[in-house]
Order: sequence, then C-alpha cells, then structure tokens
Amino acid sequence: MMDIQRIRNAVEHRAYRFINKYRGWKTDRKIIVIESDDWGSIRMPNRDVYEKTLMKGIRVDKCAYCKYDTLATDHDFEALYQVLEKHEDSQGRPPVITANTIVANPDFKKIKDNNFQEYYFELFTDTLKRYPNRSFDMWQQGINSGLFFPQLHGREHLNVERWLKALRNDSRELRFAFDNGYFGISKTISTENNLSLMAALDFDDSQFAHQGNAAVAEAADIFNEIFGFYSKSFIGPNYFWSSDTERALIEKNVMYFQGGFAQKLSNGKQVHHYMGEKNSNNQIYLTRNVIFEPSSLINKDWKSSALRDIKRAFSMKSPAIICTHRVNFIGAIFEENRTKNLKIFDELLYSITKLWPEVEFMTSAQLGGLIESHSCESIG
Repeated sequence: MMDIQRIRNAVEHRAYRFINKYRGWKTDRKIIVIESDDWGSIRMPNRDVYEKTLMKGIRVDKCAYCKYDTLATDHDFEALYQVLEKHEDSQGRPPVITANTIVANPDFKKIKDNNFQEYYFELFTDTLKRYPNRSFDMWQQGINSGLFFPQLHGREHLNVERWLKALRNDSRELRFAFDNGYFGISKTISTENNLSLMAALDFDDSQFAHQGNAAVAEAADIFNEIFGFYSKSFIGPNYFWSSDTERALIEKNVMYFQGGFAQKLSNGKQVHHYMGEKNSNNQIYLTRNVIFEPSSLINKDWKSSALRDIKRAFSMKSPAIICTHRVNFIGAIFEENRTKNLKIFDELLYSITKLWPEVEFMTSAQLGGLIESHSCESIG
C-alpha cells in the first residue's frame, strides 16, 4: 500500500512541476529569494562528540547533517556576511538570507531528571550561551545590515513524542546521543528501527497533532519575543504540516507558507502546490524551484545546477526561490565545509548579478507581500 502511495506521490509531484510552468503567480521581474532552514536548532555539538559517536559505531560520517551541522558560530556568521556584502542587486541591496529559525531546543537536564516522562525546552538564545563562540549579537548584526532575516521554522526540529518514547524504550543510539547533548541521528545511518525524529509535525495520532500544532502557535509568540516582530511565513520541519497547522498560524498572522511543490501529511500522502496558490484562509504558498545543497553531494557542480534552475524559473516568469540549509555554511566541526561551500555560493551570486543585472533580492515575506498585492491580475 505504501509503495502505491509513493508512486502516486511521485506522479503528482511531476504533474505539479508541469503545472507550475503554466499556472501560478507570474512576473517579468527577476526576483531571487534565498530560503535557508534549521537556524537555531542543535545538531552535532562539536568535533569531540562527532568522533565519540563514530567510535560507538554510529556512522555520522555518512550524513552531511550529522557530520557538519551545528549551531552557527560567530566565525560562521562573519564569513557568510562577508560573502553577502560583496554583491548587490539592481536596487543596490545585498542578497538576504531568509533564515528559517527553530526557536527552542530540548532541556536535556530537566528531561533526564523527569526520567523521560515529560518534555522541557529552552529558548535557542539560551542554548547559544552554553555553546562556545556563539553570540546572538551576530544574528542581530545580520538583521540590522539587511543580510539575515529570520522567519519561523517551528518550536523545535524534533518529533517530541517519538523521541521520548524511544528514550523510555532504551534506544541505544538515541540514549548515547542524549547523554552527549543531541538527538539528530538520521534514519539513513541508524541501525535501529526508530521513526524519523526530525519531522516535528509528522504525528502518529490526533492527540499529538493537537499538542504539536499548539507548540507551533507557541513558537510564533516566542519568535516575536526574541526578534520583536511576528514571522509572516512558516516552513514545516521536513516539509510536514497540516491544514490544522495553517489555522493555528493564521491566528498569529502567518500568511505565507514556504515549501517545495509537495506538502507532506502524516498519513503518508502529500498535497501539491503552485506559486501563489491560496488556501481557504487566504494564506499563500511559495514553492521552491532552485536547489543549492553543496554539503549533501560534494562532487556535484552546484553553481551550474542552480543557475539552470534559476534560468528555468525566469523563463516561466516565476520568482526563483533557492532552497538551502544552514549546514552548507557551517565550519565549526569541519572548517573546509564552510570554506568550500561559501566559495561556490560567492561564485553563484556573482553569476546571478552578471547574467541578470536587473535582479532583485527579496525575503520570503517580501515576495509573499508582493504576490498578495498583485494576486488578482497575476494568477493564471
């Protein structure tokens, strides 16, 4: 049954790629949006824990997120900002990262003290204080410089109920990770049969769905407390969210949903979208159509691939929305990851401004607002 569903999802996905060519919000403007996920969330704490995990027989070297990804250091931000500041669009504005942010992480001590029966969290700004060379000042510097624009990605990048259940059931791998201050062991490298922990809104029953959507609404308020404004857009961890999530977030004035062509649902099904499509709440879907993930496949020509995707988007009179992840800009564990990828990113931005001198760099919120204000005459 699941194989049939996967085939159906694949066919629908190809169909919606075709539909996006002819339907949706269209513009002659050359708009670039860079959407980057996972900011604020913990992953691998440091190089020492990485080496300990390998010695334990957990192949974190086989997953880019487990090998390279961690909370961005001050050096990571400095290097990223230096690249962004080198470029400007037709309006004299630099490229801006729409930084999709997880606002909280597990409070490991409280969870352990409660014998894994209850979940507790801490704000990501408090997590930063416990990690060396991490300063919230660097976030604010990027925001004030127009280089870094946070938006909401969720409360935590963690399926809380699955995690606690696995810990109570004495998962060897997850307990080792817990004792070393992290949770993110990918299913692709795990030797255990645990369900995905990263899909925070992939619920196993309706009770957990209600709690999870309440957590997302809470995250919107936490986001406002941290940054001083409410997020206008949202992207569900691992592309999972539901219509209940959308209703919870309209109460927090979230009007735009980032994602790919496919929105994943907890029942194994998918809902497909096109650029500028509206739901029953008049919330707008933004569909990513360019991929830039150099940490995931190190031998791929990511600059040429991204430029082809951008050219295709512009030929269809669509904004080019680049999908990337924090991991591509992180050098705290392996510095060469950041150095190599930022060089490619720098070359990509240079090529964009040379090939399309009329280009405009926008945030997801700015693009959503533009679509909203021009939706009547621009939807095919």
